[in-house]
Amino acid sequence: MPYFSLFKDVSLSALVAGFVTVLVGFTSSAVLVFQAAQGFAATPEQMGSWLWALGVGIGVSGMLLSLYYKIPVATAWSTPGAAILIAGANGFNIHQAVGAFLLAGIFVAIAGFTGWFERALKHIPVSLAAAMLAGILLQFGLNVFTALQDNSMLVLSMLLVYLLAKRLMPRYAILLALLAGLVISLMQGELHSTQVSLRLTQPVWISPQWSMQSIISLALPLFVVTMASQNLPGIAMIQAAGYRSPTSSVVGWTGTTTTLLAPFGAFAINLAAISAAISLGPEAHANPARRYVAAVSAGFFYLLIGLFGATVTTLFMAFPKALVLAIAGLALFGTIASSLSSALSVEREREAALVTFLVTASGLTLAGIGSAFWGLVAGIVSLLILNTGKR
Repeated sequence: MPYFSLFKDVSLSALVAGFVTVLVGFTSSAVLVFQAAQGFAATPEQMGSWLWALGVGIGVSGMLLSLYYKIPVATAWSTPGAAILIAGANGFNIHQAVGAFLLAGIFVAIAGFTGWFERALKHIPVSLAAAMLAGILLQFGLNVFTALQDNSMLVLSMLLVYLLAKRLMPRYAILLALLAGLVISLMQGELHSTQVSLRLTQPVWISPQWSMQSIISLALPLFVVTMASQNLPGIAMIQAAGYRSPTSSVVGWTGTTTTLLAPFGAFAINLAAISAAISLGPEAHANPARRYVAAVSAGFFYLLIGLFGATVTTLFMAFPKALVLAIAGLALFGTIASSLSSALSVEREREAALVTFLVTASGLTLAGIGSAFWGLVAGIVSLLILNTGKR
């Protein structure tokens, strides 16, 4: 059984990578989830149920998929999906929104289990996938240095500790940088500790309703951006890290999880795109075969968010913004470097990979679909123009 090897594969670096994965994913986009729920006039109880459904769904799916396939399969909610819901909330109630969540989940499950999504991915060159990954993550690397403007002492201390640890104790570089950040934040009085009470979040059933307008305005856009802006780069990241991903079943099960939990507020559970790279990189573990523990760890922390939503939200929000930006960027340094190296390694694909990288890094959004998808499209078109007909 794959579950029994977990205990011998556990490492402190993988557990920390899982925590940082959740820290980055939650603090960077949780506000969008609350804003989307408010757009559909959700009650406080229903908003809590949204967080419960998303946390439990992400936690359970991430843990089980990672344990079963023994590769890091980090799942998350769809950040661009939340943005789509915020933009399209006008004129729809929460029951119609839940109906759209359910349909979008069914569409993702069909796209996964039928295999058409995996067949499309086979035509994407590795160099373009790596360039897309580097473009997605570039801003996170830059954030380490832009955060210097907000808190120079904090970020410089974390960067120095990281570099020294990479030289002396590379497996614990991220952990030591995080601890240094916490100590400095505490000394500066920037850890926003507040009174919290430990209590379980209660799920609330929300009966789904359907209309042609909600299907066209909510369900279909949610499906498209989830596949193009989350699952596509998520699979590309797994493959760029050297893992053979069971694409069809992984995507299919995320769609199934969304469908089952949609009546409680799970709008889109999918593969993590940006935060997943933290679990896939060498900082999680030097041995790629043991990095799946980082995704299991991330799943566990997401499960805690779901079960103890209000409590965990308060704890996560206590971290200063500069600390979150710095630790996210530092955790992704290795992945950015290896992605750029892979993207530019094949000479005949180099310029197309550069186009992919630049378009993705630009943050371009067209028709509600993010730059990762358009970067890949631009790279494929460039590759065809530059190489079609050549020997």
